[in-house]
Amino acid sequence: MRRVFEVSEDEAGARLDRWLLARLSEPTLTRSRLQKLIRSGAVQLNGQVARPGLRLRPHDLVTIELPDNVQEETLEPEPFTLPILYEDEHLIAVDKPAGMVVYPAPGHPRGTVLNQVISHCALASFGAPARPGVVHRLDEGTSGVLVLAKTDLAYLKLVEQFKNRQIEKIYLAVVHGAIAEDEGRIEGPIGRDPAHRQRMRIVSGGKPAITEFRVLKRFDEVTVLEVRPLTGRTHQIRVHLSAIGHPVVGDDLYQASPGPCAFASQRLMLHAWQLTLAHPITGERLELVAPIPAEFLELLQGDHDVIPHSCVGERDAPGKHKESNGGEHREDGLKQHPHEPHREHR
Repeated sequence: MRRVFEVSEDEAGARLDRWLLARLSEPTLTRSRLQKLIRSGAVQLNGQVARPGLRLRPHDLVTIELPDNVQEETLEPEPFTLPILYEDEHLIAVDKPAGMVVYPAPGHPRGTVLNQVISHCALASFGAPARPGVVHRLDEGTSGVLVLAKTDLAYLKLVEQFKNRQIEKIYLAVVHGAIAEDEGRIEGPIGRDPAHRQRMRIVSGGKPAITEFRVLKRFDEVTVLEVRPLTGRTHQIRVHLSAIGHPVVGDDLYQASPGPCAFASQRLMLHAWQLTLAHPITGERLELVAPIPAEFLELLQGDHDVIPHSCVGERDAPGKHKESNGGEHREDGLKQHPHEPHREHR
């Protein structure tokens, strides 16, 4: 059985054997057995025979030929109920609900986006069988636009756009505290927290990360933001906003207790609202919009000056219900630019 994986930017630097063992998640495959497979020539890195101790780079392609006696991890189809934002023969974009993971992982063997999508359509072979067609990810608690590739060519073209930062992403976030400035830019290299393996943090030597934000509405205890991540690091928005003292509401992982707050939420208040890309085959500009969830609309209701009606999304529309210069620099590498004019991406 032939399987192909792509190395993400956050996985760069890992040893091939350890990384591949984690990606395969095969209960009958030990590290020593995998190393023997690699030495036998069963694993290729970018088309070349690999060695177990090789260090991986972003977007490396790893191919492995698994013997028949190794159990194959498979996705089980489940009823498809996800709202479709866009679909053609090359890709599909769905509105991921908060609380759903994108693909099976430890603790989440089923009930994922992929379990549903594979019952609706075929996906690209890259990443199969566990992560077919996945070109980007959203955290479990984040809702909104998620794009999946249906063909291998679309997969490669979309991955290239994400790699080259050619895709515009706009999020909505509700954060603790009243942010004084109207606009801001946060720069801080992100890496894994050595004291907490589930968390990321701003660390010296981490991967460069830039996040821009604009205030949409202020309340006494929370602020509603439009957020534009210019890079795509794991948990980037959550890490950066927490680092400047304004963690996302509902974020138990990055929220040092903000104290009593009248505004409470049962979900992470982060929504992947808009995603703009070039169609991977035709080059047509696609502007994908995920309807604003009710939890956000309750705070933004009536503010048509900051949320154009055309960008709300029909399902939850009001009434329908259907690198830089200057800035403060800290020892941990965080730079905040509170008054830099917001960059126009359109």
